[in-house]
Amino acid sequence: MQTRRPFDAVLVVSFGGPQGLADIRPFLANVLRGRRIPPERIEEVVGHYEHFGGVSPLTEITMRQADGLRARLAAAGLGELPVFVGMRNWHPLLPDTLKQMADAGVKRAIGFICAAQRSYSSCTQYKQNVLDARAEAVQAGRHDVEVTFVDDWHLHPGFVETNARHVRAALAQLPEPVRDRARVVFTAHSIPASMTGAARYQLQLQQSAEAVAAHLGWTNWSLVYQSRSGRPEDPWLGPDVCDYLREEHAKGLASVVLCPIGFVCDHIEVLYDLDEEAAHVCRELALPMVRAEAVNDDPQFLDLIGNVVLQTWRRYQSGRPLPIAPPAKPERVEGPPPARGRAPEIRG
Repeated sequence: MQTRRPFDAVLVVSFGGPQGLADIRPFLANVLRGRRIPPERIEEVVGHYEHFGGVSPLTEITMRQADGLRARLAAAGLGELPVFVGMRNWHPLLPDTLKQMADAGVKRAIGFICAAQRSYSSCTQYKQNVLDARAEAVQAGRHDVEVTFVDDWHLHPGFVETNARHVRAALAQLPEPVRDRARVVFTAHSIPASMTGAARYQLQLQQSAEAVAAHLGWTNWSLVYQSRSGRPEDPWLGPDVCDYLREEHAKGLASVVLCPIGFVCDHIEVLYDLDEEAAHVCRELALPMVRAEAVNDDPQFLDLIGNVVLQTWRRYQSGRPLPIAPPAKPERVEGPPPARGRAPEIRG
């Protein structure tokens, strides 16, 4: 008797990023979606991307993550299960990917969002984008592609242990006299404090950081935020990493390892905000600092993606409680968008 195959494919969902200088402003226009952002802030972010030739590593790393997932699913006995990549803000864009999936005959897919901790902008918004892309595909005459997302994985051993290994490697690069006194500073993208899900986002970040520190047996650590955008008068999650480094150095901080726990790849905001801006602050302070690598396409992290996708596959092998077809205009998923006038996260 043939084992039931509850899904036809996997959809990996990510933020997207420009792949050249000509892409920067169109990409940012997609990110901002017509919001009223001060021109000087937009030009500041343009400069960040220009610093790296307009190419975000996010797309290449996401494709490698998808390739690793594809290989692991095949090794687990699922055959050549298709793995598609859809981006929110740049090619391959989600609407194009959903149409491609429908054209390939996919009716049910497992969704994996490239964000470990949940907030409106790192999870809920992506689910809404997938719903919108499904509706667009149906309106263009394709059949619907149902997407069932994996469970939370911010405490998965593969995520915790990969980050811990990368932190340990960074610690080994610090000068020996200050290595034992180093503080591991975990960083994540700041969001508006009033955003729906902000408390859950903070909690999951705290849980991830605690788990990595515990795995390391390291008690000297803290959680800070980076990459804030938006109006200065609006409260965002803090402290900011650069402000924190200055304040803690004045209190005697001896050395630091920065770990981008809130990111799954070394994209522009990690490379610029940590490797450029935070590193500049540390040089000014003569504060020894090493930045730990994000999980990227580390084999153990790829094992994690395969594991959570397989868990979802097995959960539904005996039957699916959800209907295939959504409404013609899918209802919005939980949580309102950020308040008007606030800039969204700018990643990539």
